[in-house]
Amino acid sequence: MHPTGSPAGRLAAVGNQMIEIHLWLSAELARLQTDLDARPSRDLRAHCLTLCAALGRHHTGEDAGAFRLLAEEAPELRPVIENLITDHEVVAGILERIEALLGGDAPVPVAQVRAELAGLAALLASHFRYEEKRLVAALNALTGRPGTAEDLLGLTAPPADRSPV
Repeated sequence: MHPTGSPAGRLAAVGNQMIEIHLWLSAELARLQTDLDARPSRDLRAHCLTLCAALGRHHTGEDAGAFRLLAEEAPELRPVIENLITDHEVVAGILERIEALLGGDAPVPVAQVRAELAGLAALLASHFRYEEKRLVAALNALTGRPGTAEDLLGLTAPPADRSPV
């Protein structure tokens, strides 16, 4: 067993950390959907844009970090990784549409934002399940590589008692 501070120890739980990030992102998205009508436009914009940025960082980090490493270490996972990268591109398109809806000084078009968030939530639920089912064991098996979970996953899950979004 590797000490937590060693490179191998930091990587041993990358798959588990990915699940924690997914749970946090899903919870924040659900909270945003629930609060959609109750938040003033300025707060809604801030929360939504912060969540969009965090999700974008996570997917960009996975593409450049964890997925690149897994493609090298486990070439049999390349088709799975290609599917996930395609999902990331679809998610990025949804995030761009949400950001465009929130741009400017006009009132937030809540119905349109709600529809985009619903589509995003449905896609992410499927995407996260597929990613976790196919990659967690392989990510947890990675050892001896430099880098942190944040290097490989784009961000780290916040402590349970704190929500940065």
